[in-house]
Amino acid sequence: MLVFVVGTGRCGSTLVVETLARHREVGFVSNVDDKLSHLDLLGPWNNVLHRRAGPRDPRLRAFRDRRTVLERGRLRLRPSEGWSVLDRQVTNMISAPCRDLVAEDCVPWVRQRLQSFFERRMAAQRRPVFVHHVTGWPRVGFLRAAFPDARFIHVVRDGRAVANSWLQMGWWQGHHGPAAWHLGPLPPRYEGEWRESGRSFVVLAGLGWRMLVEAFEAAQAAVPADRWLEVRYEELIARPRHHVGRMLDFAGLAWDEDFEAQFSRFRCETGRVDAFRGDLGPDAVAALERSIGPTLRAYGYRTEAQPTELRGAHRRSVATP
Repeated sequence: MLVFVVGTGRCGSTLVVETLARHREVGFVSNVDDKLSHLDLLGPWNNVLHRRAGPRDPRLRAFRDRRTVLERGRLRLRPSEGWSVLDRQVTNMISAPCRDLVAEDCVPWVRQRLQSFFERRMAAQRRPVFVHHVTGWPRVGFLRAAFPDARFIHVVRDGRAVANSWLQMGWWQGHHGPAAWHLGPLPPRYEGEWRESGRSFVVLAGLGWRMLVEAFEAAQAAVPADRWLEVRYEELIARPRHHVGRMLDFAGLAWDEDFEAQFSRFRCETGRVDAFRGDLGPDAVAALERSIGPTLRAYGYRTEAQPTELRGAHRRSVATP
């Protein structure tokens, strides 16, 4: 089974992938495979090496290893989005497209390469489930054109937290304006909104989140319901055992003794769920909520203008806060 974990980026999807990859029946593309893309590594030992390692980064404030924070001097093999190796072996439009990739983009020569890329690694790793991480544009239609039976775990996070995190990342180019960032041109309705905000970078990051959320909604509409699972980051870290169990069930994986031993090494930290409030300050948060408030509320996130109850066809299960 091929399972794609998808999200906007800075949404908690890394946490999900690294947790699922600790199951002994899961294969994946590793950071080593990606860094050494010219060697065409197939990763037969990826799972074993990942399960023996500690957490990727002590700054990952969710599941943190109780025994060690950082294994200095050791190779830290972990799951990767594999953009370099995908660009090299499939097509260089995959890693940073200016719009979402859809089924029509997966023309026969691309489809054959994409299928070969994953099928060779699945065969070499000999695991019943292969998990791959995809952030930014969904690319769901593109992936389903090659793998119609694939399943998707969509990780959703509060857009204010995502915008705050983007702004602090070294790869964020939004301060050069939307002509230079990673999402392509702003739709005209968003361009006007951004200009009305005084070309606020905080608002621009929020608009980027909203663009991606809308793309995920369009992608989900074309996927059978039994092949799409939505997981909220805030709910995951509040009830990790419950939501990790949901994801294992969705992927056809058992919560066995081996996985319990892996899972029990970690503890959950929830202290930064609303860190965006302090990081951005009240004025920037208010501007962000004026821009993306309706989308936040549609997904159950409370804003200063939060109605007492959410109504309408787009109401989602309420997350915190």
